[in-house]
Amino acid sequence: MRVAVDTGGTFTDFVAESEGRLLTHKVPSTPEDPSRAVLKGLAELGGHPAVLLHGTTVGTNAFLTRRGAKVLLITTAGFEDVIFIGRQNRPKLFDFWVQKPRPLLSRRQVVGVPERVNARGEVLKALSSGELEVLRRFVTEKGFESVAVSLLHSYANPIHERKIKEALSGTGVPLSLSSEILPEFREFERTSTTLVNAYLAPIMARYVGQLARNLPQTKIFLMQSSGGLMPAEAAGRRAAATLLSGPAGGVHGAFTLARLLGLEKIITFDMGGTSTDVSLCDGEPTYTRQYVLEGYPVHLKMIDIHTIGAGGGSIASFDKGGALRVGPESAGADPGPACYGKGGRMPTVTDANLLLGRLLPHRFLAGRLSLQPEASRRVFQRLAESRGFRVEELALGVIEIVNNHMEQAIKKVSVERGIDPQDFTLVCFGGAGGLHATALAERLSMKRILVPRLSGVLSALGLLMARPSFDFSQAVFLSGPKVAYEYLLPLFDELIERALKELSRYGYRREELEVKPEVDLRYQGQSYELTVGFEPGFIEKFHALHQRLYGYAMPLAPLEAVAIRVSLSARVPDLELPEIAGKELSPAEETEVILRSGERVSCQVYLWEDLPGETSFSGPALVVGPYATVWVEPGWQVDVDRYGNLWLAPAR
Repeated sequence: MRVAVDTGGTFTDFVAESEGRLLTHKVPSTPEDPSRAVLKGLAELGGHPAVLLHGTTVGTNAFLTRRGAKVLLITTAGFEDVIFIGRQNRPKLFDFWVQKPRPLLSRRQVVGVPERVNARGEVLKALSSGELEVLRRFVTEKGFESVAVSLLHSYANPIHERKIKEALSGTGVPLSLSSEILPEFREFERTSTTLVNAYLAPIMARYVGQLARNLPQTKIFLMQSSGGLMPAEAAGRRAAATLLSGPAGGVHGAFTLARLLGLEKIITFDMGGTSTDVSLCDGEPTYTRQYVLEGYPVHLKMIDIHTIGAGGGSIASFDKGGALRVGPESAGADPGPACYGKGGRMPTVTDANLLLGRLLPHRFLAGRLSLQPEASRRVFQRLAESRGFRVEELALGVIEIVNNHMEQAIKKVSVERGIDPQDFTLVCFGGAGGLHATALAERLSMKRILVPRLSGVLSALGLLMARPSFDFSQAVFLSGPKVAYEYLLPLFDELIERALKELSRYGYRREELEVKPEVDLRYQGQSYELTVGFEPGFIEKFHALHQRLYGYAMPLAPLEAVAIRVSLSARVPDLELPEIAGKELSPAEETEVILRSGERVSCQVYLWEDLPGETSFSGPALVVGPYATVWVEPGWQVDVDRYGNLWLAPAR
């Protein structure tokens, strides 16, 4: 049995593949120790699987709560303040009370060593054995849990970083070298990425070790922010690559499923209990290497995901000016929304949907958790009376505001980049996404929505469909006639050989890996570059991409190549989508729902598992699945395909 597990803020989702069958499961998350929910769900599924594929928020949460390791940052003498100075960018230019995010370390945790390498890789000042011995004693005596090493120009010549690694190898303290994590230029970004990796490495290694001890016969993989899997034993060396582990699984799953169904242009919309993640895929997922988390750049390959604090557990309140706010604070998994009956005292989006009739108390999570409408009404009534609103009126206001937040998030990845969302299909998933999909599509004038059959656990399904993959890069500074296929090819061969040597420690061989080479190019004089696939016509591809993104190209201008990259991925069998059995289309019951206008209407309720394939019906309707509910607004039609996926479009 192969089991994929995605840990969310409210629920932990499971999708298992056993003898060609897909099994799904969901348990409440345990934020204080996420492994407890993982082990509990595995036990309920039947025990220890052969393979565990895991999307986790452990690294992200440790970073956001500043519960990472005690790190020593070693840099070149005179450059100790690089990590604190950063860039001169000011995201809140006119905010007089702006506060910088809490630093990961203090100035006392930065040591400068007397060495110097220039940009050509020439050693100007060697690192002495005496300095290395002093450094070794300092690390041992001060009790550091992790060490980050980022020396000036080590991307050009890592000799001194390797000497430091050798000197500290006997201390037992994990090391993160910038020449291994991110061997590229831009001093602040390279130092920041290395520091974040060192800050999270012991946390991830400890978490993975705990899972491994409880699952001794299970091969464990972790999802990376790039949408690829890595062996759990690599987590300590590549901890920073797991920052978007869970959301990346959702985007990868949505795009892989959409491609199987014939779609290439999609916008993914993942609304869970705590947050909403959106991403645009145009022929492939959109990737970025410009990710910044609370002021700290992490320049590793990541799926470009925009996240906002809007989910089913987002709390509604009035601010000091009397305006209604929804989120980013969340009720989380414990106590959760008031309707969960765990003592929640604040109104949430889930409570609002329940009061409006869009959630059915006796059918939530296939009846395993019976919702309490009276608890939702009680917390909403208290807030409504304080401002002179009716309960249903306030609930509608909460839904409108959270829909507005999510509309702006989708525009962030589409309209603000010159892309019309009308040309894309909205792929909606997450436990709460189906309740808001049609309203969002109307706001964005989108004509088609896909809600996958396993939408409530799609991030876990994405893990099951992912490949083990690894990304490697190397700075190169070539210009003019040297930016040529024949000149770059030997450099790629060297990088691939180095990558294969590292992957051999995890048991991978050359013949089972697919290699995707890329190169970073820019016009001479530009400050930033574009990444294109490396093949005989790569220069023409760069001009075409520049034209598409910026509206112009300069085919006669000299080029610069600043980095080469290779992605190596292991082949895995394709996942077969199970078809649903044919049944009669028949509503299970009828209920009353409150529309945006405040009108109460009668609405048919369909059970997702009873829907026949190749059939249609119209809204207003509710489709209730084991882990997700879809609210179909009036004026929308639903087509069910043979796999049980829902295709929503304006009624013809």
